[in-house]
Amino acid sequence: MSPPTRLALLTLLSTSATLYFIYKSRHRRLLTRLLKEPFIQSSSSSSSKRGKLFFLSQTNTSKTLARRLHVLLTLNDIPFDFVDPKDYEPEDLCKESLVVIVASTWENGGPPQNGSFLVNWLTESADDFRVGALALKDCKYAVFGVGSRSYAATYNDVARGVSEKLRKLGATEIAELREGDRDGDDLDEMFDGWSGRGVGVLKGLIGENRGHFENGEVGSQIEGEVEFSDSEQEDDPESGVVDLEDIAGKGPPRKSMMGTTANGKVNGEVVNGEKEMVTPVIRASLQKQGYKIIGSHSGVKLCRWTKSQLRGRGGCYKHSLYGIESHRCMEATPSLACANKCVFCWRHHTNPVGKSWRWKMDDPLVIVDTAIDLHTKMIRQMEGVPGVKSDRLSEGLSPRHCALSLVGEPIMYPEINALVDELHRRRISTFLVTNAQFPERIEMLKSITQLYVSVDAATKDSLKAIDRPLFGDFWERFIHSLKALREKKQRTVYRLKLVKGWNTEDVDAYSSLFDLGNPDFIEIKGVTYCGSYIASATSKLTMANVPWHSDVKKFSEALAQKSNGAYEVSCEHENSCCVLLGKVSKFKVDGEWFTWIDYDKFHNLVASGEPFTSEDYMSRTPRWAVYGAEEGGFDPDQSRFKKERRHRSAAEKLA
Repeated sequence: MSPPTRLALLTLLSTSATLYFIYKSRHRRLLTRLLKEPFIQSSSSSSSKRGKLFFLSQTNTSKTLARRLHVLLTLNDIPFDFVDPKDYEPEDLCKESLVVIVASTWENGGPPQNGSFLVNWLTESADDFRVGALALKDCKYAVFGVGSRSYAATYNDVARGVSEKLRKLGATEIAELREGDRDGDDLDEMFDGWSGRGVGVLKGLIGENRGHFENGEVGSQIEGEVEFSDSEQEDDPESGVVDLEDIAGKGPPRKSMMGTTANGKVNGEVVNGEKEMVTPVIRASLQKQGYKIIGSHSGVKLCRWTKSQLRGRGGCYKHSLYGIESHRCMEATPSLACANKCVFCWRHHTNPVGKSWRWKMDDPLVIVDTAIDLHTKMIRQMEGVPGVKSDRLSEGLSPRHCALSLVGEPIMYPEINALVDELHRRRISTFLVTNAQFPERIEMLKSITQLYVSVDAATKDSLKAIDRPLFGDFWERFIHSLKALREKKQRTVYRLKLVKGWNTEDVDAYSSLFDLGNPDFIEIKGVTYCGSYIASATSKLTMANVPWHSDVKKFSEALAQKSNGAYEVSCEHENSCCVLLGKVSKFKVDGEWFTWIDYDKFHNLVASGEPFTSEDYMSRTPRWAVYGAEEGGFDPDQSRFKKERRHRSAAEKLA
């Protein structure tokens, strides 16, 4: 190639590159403005000729899906207002010409909080003859729904209902209703395809043919254009919460995801037909909360009580009630998935839900080895932290206990018995908690140091309201689980979580469950409040639902009295608002309680292979942990530490 030709080619390439970067810069500025602009509220100044794009979401993810579509519409010069329905007057729908709705289905098949008024108005109006079947005759609409097939009975009920009511009111559907499944692998692809086709229809309707894309083939192109920077995500106060009911579209920054791998899978993609439980979205959210993810479905996290006892400031209630060493306890789970979405869940509802194991499965040996490795690394990071004692730190590097209750439902993991064997082989005790929805798994479970069943409510209606189970036959499964507990020979526990205003008045109903499972212990604990934002986003709990320790004691004493002497209050841990009822015939010997565990003896019994019972490895409870002791369950060998509260007095606030 001659020098003049090369020079001409270089000039052409340089000019093209300059024009490309100008183009990219212009769009990036536009997108940044669009992504950060506030919601456009409906008002008299907002023209009905502009379309309205609504999002119905309990948290932030449906908003993100709708915003993605809004960017696409704007780039195609299709004027749409981005509207939060809670700030919209539904009667104004009669004035609208174009409406697009991205709707998730929330609790019991109902709408999210921000869309409840709009959905209720549509429902009432569609059945009101005074409104008429032509009220929305000038309005064209499209609806996209996001739900979970795990909730089969109510899957995408809201989206289907909204579409039906709009049609009954005379509106014309311009794009077929699509129902996205957050458990599916093609949700993003489905939404982008639906959006692209919708844009194509809208461009034809308004006679605009100068958009950036043609024929609705826009999904992959817009994905390459939109970049969510780290700073933009951090500016969003809701970015730390992922709603699994409408999971699509909410994820870590696209830049950070490019080229990353999860267990060797690029961007967490499924290979060989195996679906991974921990998607990139879930992984990013859980890691932000401090979880260390193991493989594709397990996790480990450092408990605050572990940190507390490393500093000699007291252990958790399991130290007071059962004698564990909190600084040597590892909190883990082999299954981040669960079959409930409890109102008091403090894990922000970012874990998956499911009624059966349908994911790729990791080896139990790998899970245990990795969990111990990650746990000890977190312990080492405590070195140098003010107050951490060197001897406790050294002991903490050799965990002796494993609380299989971190999050999710550990008993769902198909190889749970093999995992428990691996822990016991290392002489690590096992405290496993199950949510009473998998009775057949309880029946096949091997010896556990202490097996808990969560008894969050005592009646069918209250259990449905509190646990929000996926199974339609949840009550039958619950009762079956309690009966399965009766057959276990090792230590068994009913775990009751008191939620003031929900279940604290059900003493008689709870006492009726005693004979079903005949547990060794009944552990009664006040609910932990998980914060104002999370509470409003995923449940209706407030601080008013959190009982005082005196409330827990009163309930426990009343429950013990209902047992007619079979159970008595035995221990307490005031710091955790926790009280323990013990079975008198087993664990009260000559007037003394034996609620603690001889862990060495337990491991020797397991290793022997011979049958044994809970009475074979019980140990005397120290005086300070017994119910009514002046220490309130606080170990006198620890140093009580109270934070200084610098709250201003009422007088100071008024000054």
